[in-house]
Amino acid sequence: MSLINEHDGPRTAIQIIGTAEFESWLNAQPAQSRAWIERQQFEAKSGQFAWLPDDQGAPDSLVVGWDGEEAFTALGSLPLQLPEGTYELAGTASDQQLLGWGLGAYQFDRFKTPERQPAQLLLPANVAAEEIANQVNAIRLARDLINLPADELNPSRLAEEAIQLADSFDADVAVTVGDDLLAAGFNTIHAVGRAADDAPRLIDIRWGNPEHPKVSLIGKGVCFDSGGLDIKPASGMRTMKKDMGGAANVLGLAQLIMASNLPVRLRVLVSAVENAISGNAYRPGDIIQTYKGISVEIDNTDAEGRLVMCDALALAAEEKPAVMLDYSTLTGSARSAVGAEIAAMFANDDELASGIAAGAEAVADPVWRLPLHGPYRYMLESKVADTVNSASLPYGGAITAALFLEKFVDDLPWVHFDIMAFNIRSRPGRPEGGEAMGVRAVYHYLKERFGG
Repeated sequence: MSLINEHDGPRTAIQIIGTAEFESWLNAQPAQSRAWIERQQFEAKSGQFAWLPDDQGAPDSLVVGWDGEEAFTALGSLPLQLPEGTYELAGTASDQQLLGWGLGAYQFDRFKTPERQPAQLLLPANVAAEEIANQVNAIRLARDLINLPADELNPSRLAEEAIQLADSFDADVAVTVGDDLLAAGFNTIHAVGRAADDAPRLIDIRWGNPEHPKVSLIGKGVCFDSGGLDIKPASGMRTMKKDMGGAANVLGLAQLIMASNLPVRLRVLVSAVENAISGNAYRPGDIIQTYKGISVEIDNTDAEGRLVMCDALALAAEEKPAVMLDYSTLTGSARSAVGAEIAAMFANDDELASGIAAGAEAVADPVWRLPLHGPYRYMLESKVADTVNSASLPYGGAITAALFLEKFVDDLPWVHFDIMAFNIRSRPGRPEGGEAMGVRAVYHYLKERFGG
């Protein structure tokens, strides 16, 4: 853990200097310190740091810059840039700045030994240390799951991870596997996953007091997506280990909710499959009867995510939760609309959407609401079934995917996140690789709404 609560040995002081206050701060420093700052070309920009000397002219303490905007940029790059050792703050820092340090220390070390260990930061006594640790651990869980390759994280292993999480918090968990999905009516989950050697499954976790408000989380767990018979090109398949990023986000958020003991009745549903190719793979033109009774004509087997989500959404809706939230790496269209660093958000409830957007702003976990534009439903019409799974026109793909999912939520308060789940570049607090997106925003909203 790169954030620690106590340390008896030596530590180096760090002071955060605002960019706007830099000039006045600099003028108040001794001549020797000013000379050091000048040599290091330190201007208190976000992410910059510089050493200051002690009375003997040796490096003694640090100053870091921050422009007053995104909190992560103050400390988030330091754990792997500063020399190994223990540091402490001289002055104040926000919980979000400290969280940036904790998340910036992340390294995926399952298959490669890191070149170094992250620097440690001694947490001030007056901060919410447990809350910060819970958030770090939840995001680490999501990142680790996304970063695992598909040969390590197949549907059965994803189920094992979910069971382990449930057991850690005395939650109830059930897993429906293989042909038992057909017996239960989860035909779309089975259809997408049946071609793989590792059977498809639906993971169902319940936690919390049944008298508390119901919150349902639904995650897309496509552990690898070949595209099915409508096979992806090699370039499109290369990163498809991350196609279970929605499930990883949901499990990370569930861990955070349970560790924080939020007063909600939590239900987590994850459809875990591999979209593979074999003689029994589902085909373009097939018609599948969903759990809700809506028949779906398959236009494209690479639009599998909405299929594994729709049965889980319909199941969740039966309990009429106060809030339904789903996460999925659903469309490239969402990436075209908002890029790789913003979670595209769709909602059928303005108050719910506004609350999550406010949470996103408060914790620098960016989301952007896109429209559930009803007139586009014509693109999902089928001549032989109730709907197609994928519009044949190349317009508004993220919207039509969200409109497809909306058919299964019964007008309950619902938010759908279409996410990248992967950092394509390293930023402070956000190293390249698997990422939780929209998790902290939703957690902030749930905590504000339901207390805890």
